[in-house]
Amino acid sequence: MNYGKIIHTLGVLLQVEGLLMSIPMLVGILYRESCWIWLGSVMVGAILLGTLLRQKKSTRERIHAKEGFVITALSWILLSIVGACPFWISGEIPSFIDAVFESASGFTTTGASILTNIEGMSHGLLFWRSLTHWIGGMGVLVFILAVLPSDADDMYLMKAESPGPSVQKMLPKVRQTAMILYGIYLALTILNILLLLIFGMPAFDAFCLSFGAAGTGGFGVKNDSIAGYSTSCQVIITIFMLLFGINFKLYFLILFRKFKDILKCEEILWYTIIYCGAVMFVVIGILKDVGSFGTALKDGAFQVASIMTTTGYATADFNLWGSMPKAILVMVMFIGACAGSTGGGIKVSRCILYFKQVKSELSHFIHPRSVKKIRLEGKAVEKETLRTSNVFLMAYILIFVVSLLIISFDGFDLESTFTAVAATQNNIGPGLGVVGPTGGYFAFSGLSKTVMIFDMIAGRLELFPMLILFAPSTWRRK
Repeated sequence: MNYGKIIHTLGVLLQVEGLLMSIPMLVGILYRESCWIWLGSVMVGAILLGTLLRQKKSTRERIHAKEGFVITALSWILLSIVGACPFWISGEIPSFIDAVFESASGFTTTGASILTNIEGMSHGLLFWRSLTHWIGGMGVLVFILAVLPSDADDMYLMKAESPGPSVQKMLPKVRQTAMILYGIYLALTILNILLLLIFGMPAFDAFCLSFGAAGTGGFGVKNDSIAGYSTSCQVIITIFMLLFGINFKLYFLILFRKFKDILKCEEILWYTIIYCGAVMFVVIGILKDVGSFGTALKDGAFQVASIMTTTGYATADFNLWGSMPKAILVMVMFIGACAGSTGGGIKVSRCILYFKQVKSELSHFIHPRSVKKIRLEGKAVEKETLRTSNVFLMAYILIFVVSLLIISFDGFDLESTFTAVAATQNNIGPGLGVVGPTGGYFAFSGLSKTVMIFDMIAGRLELFPMLILFAPSTWRRK
């Protein structure tokens, strides 16, 4: 195990996180709020500690898969703990476990909150809260790879942090890939902000909500989430949630003018089909209650986009909808967005692979001598990819069941408990029952919140980096 590289990378992470805290600190100064003192204190502490850790020399520059996963998991745990400190020491979130829950929810782009009065928070900490979505959306380690020069080919860091069954370098160098990813990410975010400003949204709100849409997070700055904004702003946010839920490979192909390859993007096709089908069923299910087709279409399209991309914003209290539209939302909650996007969930590409494996097995039963390879986007899927996807599903179910069992001791109804686990493990935020869009996670016990913090980070990192931390062989010296 390359402990030197691990400690060195954690030091760089702390320095980057500290520097990023300067942005909400300036917002606090602008609004003449005392929170800038706490943000500034944590910023200085993080930079100093990061500088100290960065002095640790690495035994070798190159890292292997095990070390990449360990670095990623420890980075996200440290990121969440340090990110919680301004909430806690300012007293705006008095409980440390609640502060870590809020911070982890932000960085993992979950959007689950323990706050009961969002509008009562200071602007500086609200901005930091939303900025964590933007930082975590593309990944802080990908950001480090993009902005800091390195002689190492840190593909394992990018693979461990990026969502999806497989991550490939789009360009020969990892740093080049990371730079273009963040360039696309930044450009789409700026475009989202500008459009919201043009259609009358206040500047502070436009920045915060765009950070949430970009990271497919869900932290709002109003108690009613997005419901109080104009229809135009809601439509813009709907569009951008869907754009950020698409595999960023599509934007690479557009950027490099490989338009023929776009037609082969099978995952994006199914992403669109699933979204449109879900919207249709939800609109049918709520039309009688809302009375207007336009309102049903607006709210249905928004909520399906929000839940499927695992963003978690709300324009309506879908907790009050009928069984059928709520069932649709729970289904797309598990499916999630595309691989290689900022969204969570199982991912559309995995669902396609599972469907094709079932179809292949049925075909094999009918024609035992036939040999057919499973293909995705015109290419044969390697057995390693299929094996990893299947193991992912088994680990996913195991974590879900154990989490559900532990959280059930809090005594909430099954709907609330089940969707609380689903919403945190899939990085969505709101669920049903007490964790619906008008509810929250404040009533859960400290143990349950700790379990859900693990679920949020594990879900964001595709499970394996967090699970590797608990394997004794990970830490055993050769």
